[in-house]
Amino acid sequence: MIVPVSDVRVILSTAGSPEEAERIAHALVEQGLAACVNIVPKLTSIYRWEGRIETANEVLLLIKTSASRVERVEAVLRAIHSYEIPEVLVFNPESGLEEYVDWLLQSVRERESSLGAG
Repeated sequence: MIVPVSDVRVILSTAGSPEEAERIAHALVEQGLAACVNIVPKLTSIYRWEGRIETANEVLLLIKTSASRVERVEAVLRAIHSYEIPEVLVFNPESGLEEYVDWLLQSVRERESSLGAG
């Protein structure tokens, strides 16, 4: 059953290589900050940086987490990312499959509880 969702967040970020994307994904999941991180390879980004139009091959990260973990995800991205300004765009899904939402939130809570964090 599809249910309304209030606590789930999906964060978009990009990385400069598949290796960096995997390093970031593993860190987030291992630390209990994300239930799942999807890595989408072979992304071409065209953007303006320091007054110039740039083109880069990147890897997209879809980070699934809870609202209470967003700030800590941001802190990890800032700490371990190779980019001066990592992409961090947070989305709030409107609804989702109840069992998936339950799994996602439980995955983050279980790790949070085992760390004694709030």
